[in-house]
Amino acid sequence: MKIKHSKYRNTGLIYELLVKQIAADVLENKESKAIKILKKYYSGNSTLAKEYKLYEFVVKNNAVNQSKAETIISTITEVSRKFNQKTLKKEKYDLISEIKSNYNLDEFFSMSVRDYKALASLYCLLEAQNNSDLVDPNFLVSNKTTLLEHLTSKKQNEEDVKDSLIEEYSKYDKDLKLLTFKILLEKFNSKYKDLLPEQKYILKEFITSVNSSKKLYNFVNQEFTKIAEAVKELSNKVSDDIIKIKLDEVSKSIKPLKKTDKVNDSHLVNLMQYYDLVNELKNL
Repeated sequence: MKIKHSKYRNTGLIYELLVKQIAADVLENKESKAIKILKKYYSGNSTLAKEYKLYEFVVKNNAVNQSKAETIISTITEVSRKFNQKTLKKEKYDLISEIKSNYNLDEFFSMSVRDYKALASLYCLLEAQNNSDLVDPNFLVSNKTTLLEHLTSKKQNEEDVKDSLIEEYSKYDKDLKLLTFKILLEKFNSKYKDLLPEQKYILKEFITSVNSSKKLYNFVNQEFTKIAEAVKELSNKVSDDIIKIKLDEVSKSIKPLKKTDKVNDSHLVNLMQYYDLVNELKNL
């Protein structure tokens, strides 16, 4: 699913609009109700005020290095997950109701805001973090890319952004690990076209076993052994002597990990490629 940006729920955007409304009211020499609204909802210890600080931090930071930009986004999304979403929703509803009672909403939200794209992208990422449904990975990548470009003032490579999302979300709970699995599926699908059931299973295990190095180590060794046996069995069915020799060499080269080895991305790629090979051999 994709999350639609809502101006009415974007804490950072509403703050900027209230500031603009205050300026407009002052220029017209009339008392600004927006000042009272701003003080009431954006000061103190309310959940809404705390969430606004996340938006403020993004707006005030640009031209930072890539590492700091990644840390900013990671920290902001993690802090957001600790907010009471029910309380936050109620405070946003009250805020909009008060704005509506003092201003025309269509006119209020028609004012332009300089950092609109960054504010909208942050809203979408925060909503995705706190949504029980799986979100479209491309949607997440697009919004994180926009935020990183705002923070670094540099063009971003979407494949690199995908990798950083995979690394970040794999640390979280079950729902976000499933999202990481979905991102990985799309990433590998683009490279290997349609993934085999075995390849999808491997990806899933890499995600669900991310916090258990021993489990992942055992799984990878089992898969290497299984593939080596499959290649050896298929080589017995090949009539061409040269191909048979090559397959025997491949089978012998697929060896289990040593006790000192640590599982990394190269093992994942190797397993994916080996299953491609086995599938091609089966189709010959």
